[in-house]
Amino acid sequence: MVNNFEKVRCDLRDHPRKWLVTGCAGFIGSNLLETLLMLDQDVIGLDNFATGYQRNLDEVQQRVGAKQWGRFQFFNGDIRDSAACKEAVDGVDYVLHQAALGSVPRSLENPVATNDTNINGFLNMLIASRDAGVKSFVYAASSSTYGDHPGLPKVEDCIGRPLSPYAVTKYVNELYAQVFARCYNFKAIGLRYFNVFGKRQDPDGAYAAVIPKWIAAMIMDQQVTINGDGGTSRDFCYVENAVQANLLAAVAPEDCLNEVYNVAVGDITTLNQLHGYLTRILAANGITVTKEPVYAVFRRGDVLHSQADVSKAVKKLGYAPEYHIYAGLEAAMPWYVAHSGRGYAWEDRIYRRCESSVSARI
Repeated sequence: MVNNFEKVRCDLRDHPRKWLVTGCAGFIGSNLLETLLMLDQDVIGLDNFATGYQRNLDEVQQRVGAKQWGRFQFFNGDIRDSAACKEAVDGVDYVLHQAALGSVPRSLENPVATNDTNINGFLNMLIASRDAGVKSFVYAASSSTYGDHPGLPKVEDCIGRPLSPYAVTKYVNELYAQVFARCYNFKAIGLRYFNVFGKRQDPDGAYAAVIPKWIAAMIMDQQVTINGDGGTSRDFCYVENAVQANLLAAVAPEDCLNEVYNVAVGDITTLNQLHGYLTRILAANGITVTKEPVYAVFRRGDVLHSQADVSKAVKKLGYAPEYHIYAGLEAAMPWYVAHSGRGYAWEDRIYRRCESSVSARI
């Protein structure tokens, strides 16, 4: 039986559209770019390389080939620049807005920068997209919006108080999208990502996500630090599931618009379990992990447990996540291993430090 995502892919191949992917040089953005080009779509990319990388675009170019790459046009610009947003969105059918300053710790250290990009930049993109008359505007929302609400699994209509400046900005994005829908008949969908991981996710820097940073540490025989007792849990989502949700949302029927949807799997994995999975899958890829993790204090701004109820996305968008965490890690691991010594400068910039352990955000 053909699922809804396969139907959408077939339709896109038969009837190419023009897309704008903001943050196209970033992790999720570059995966969206790759998928769209493989489907013979015309794609505009907008990025200022604040958190994205030219190497990601170079890799996409290698993977899709010259013909598909010829369908891509890149704008080096900042979403905080309204003129850049207007230029990039001109003539576009669908917007996939991924550009943002992520990371809870980053927002705690510099709330002004996070606010400027995630709220002012978001508003610029809304206005530019409204004025361009795009068919739909899909934006990266966040599970951080659930804040201190204790309920599990997380259901879209039940949120708590934000726990970080980053969470505030992502919630404000949702409020702005709702207001634009009411005031301007704007068509938007927010996707609340839950701990997305996969190829081209950067392991470098203070704000790296837990999976790529732990893998990098394990490959280089470094010790991993787990914040808390290891019982903290997350609903880890392989990037291909997030790509599927974006494409489904972009072409969703009218009664699905102006809503937010959880994008995850519905699983719950503790950090201790994650460490075990990574150890096992690295072993299958020829790398033996020799060091046990060490444990540190739980980090401010984080929540203890996070699990998504994806039934709304399943019912309304036809979302059918193809990868649970273990299958996603198995699919991604060859990429992580292949890039452990080149291009990403893991040895040069992460492991030439005097610290003996590596911790990361979740």
